[in-house]
Amino acid sequence: MRNGIALRLLIAFLIVSAARAQQGQKSELDEVMAEALKPSSLETNLRRLTDEIGGRVPGTPAMQKAIDWGVAAFKAAGADNVHIEHFKLPASWSEGATRMSIIAPEAFSVRAISLAWAPALARQHRVPVVDVGEGSAENFARAGTITGAVVLVHSEEMNKWDDLFAEYLKAPPILDLAVTGKALAVAFQSTRPNDLLYRHTNAVSGEIDRLPMVLVAREDASRMARLLLSGQKLYADLSIPNRIGGPIRAANVVAEIRGSEKPEEFVLLGAHLDSWELGTGALDNGCNAALVIDALRAIKASGVRPRRTIRFVLFAGEEQGMIGSRAYVTAHRPELDRAAGVVIFDSGIGRVTGFSLGGRKDLADPATQLVAPLKSWEASTLTTDAEWGTDNFDFMLEGVPTFVANQEEANYLINYHASSDTFDKVDIQQLKKHVAEAAELTLALANTPEPIGPRLNRAQVEQTLRETHLDEPLKIFGIWQDWESRKRGRTE
Repeated sequence: MRNGIALRLLIAFLIVSAARAQQGQKSELDEVMAEALKPSSLETNLRRLTDEIGGRVPGTPAMQKAIDWGVAAFKAAGADNVHIEHFKLPASWSEGATRMSIIAPEAFSVRAISLAWAPALARQHRVPVVDVGEGSAENFARAGTITGAVVLVHSEEMNKWDDLFAEYLKAPPILDLAVTGKALAVAFQSTRPNDLLYRHTNAVSGEIDRLPMVLVAREDASRMARLLLSGQKLYADLSIPNRIGGPIRAANVVAEIRGSEKPEEFVLLGAHLDSWELGTGALDNGCNAALVIDALRAIKASGVRPRRTIRFVLFAGEEQGMIGSRAYVTAHRPELDRAAGVVIFDSGIGRVTGFSLGGRKDLADPATQLVAPLKSWEASTLTTDAEWGTDNFDFMLEGVPTFVANQEEANYLINYHASSDTFDKVDIQQLKKHVAEAAELTLALANTPEPIGPRLNRAQVEQTLRETHLDEPLKIFGIWQDWESRKRGRTE
């Protein structure tokens, strides 16, 4: 069945391509897109990464296997060269056997897991549970004393991208209030139904966080809230035996197709290779790691030689705060004036609608021409918002033109970071279309006579951050102070 769908998809594209050829419009981009739609090792590569290797947290044996997988797959795809670039994360982390149960006035087990990079908590007996609603300052004030308590934080069920961003944005001020009130721990209600648990971190630079935190199954949290609302006092037993260690070495996997005319200039296509370990990291972000490899294969197999060098990068440490891409930017800062563009995929398998330009209004007109071949797939809409939660971020802070794939939610949100994020959730034929779209834009950027836009200076980057209101979440997460102190981003 899948082969039949793939064949029909390829035939449809070839019909469009043939029509362009009759009009004298057939190009190298058509050849690369057609190659991307042909049968390939895409599905096998993804199955090996997810089913055989599984979840990939930096510092674990699975992550090392994933790095080896990336190197081998890039070589098999025909890369001109492949290498790894090491960097450090400030701490290692893994979850122990987290346990939570209500012991009074009723006794029942609570499905809970630790948030990632949160500190450990030795077994605590008969800890009071205090409901702080959705965690506003007013909610905390009404709750009264929280010293030594587990504070229960409510959530709305997640349905749209904005809901996901809100979940991250609300956590830092809640943690501030919990620390100020000397809470023992924070229990966040899951935003997913049916007892589904997932892994998040509130740390932004791979550091161990300030307070023990657990994610509690939605239904269990609601039961606890109802009991508290009835006027009863709840007491819990809680144990969070996380295993925490010192700095660890991680690595990005980098492959290249060397440019034929301007090899010193480059375009980068990237996705992150790491994932959380409850599931097998298929939608986030294994499918796009496999996409990056297959885009290299498609360009190489087509025989098309880009003018500029194309770098294909599988970043690590994205889930801990984009550590790998930040390390890459820092290591390659002297050559960023020669970066003609960075393309990032990180939103699962939902249909690509176009690309976010990182707030760069000056790129809209020239980029419209570059994505014109994607118009028939309704994947050519450009937006001038700015993304802050994936591996384009530090390139954007350095003024480099960035393109992040805008995608429909599809089945991404319900499975995001969850135990259900597995290979069977990936629509391989949709993924093949994404390979074609990624290869098209990347090659188009590599082949423009002149770079699509200049590298912005510091003042221009800051103006863009303020115009897109990206400065607001950066202040919430404590990243803005790194920008202001010039620890992060362009310095001049």
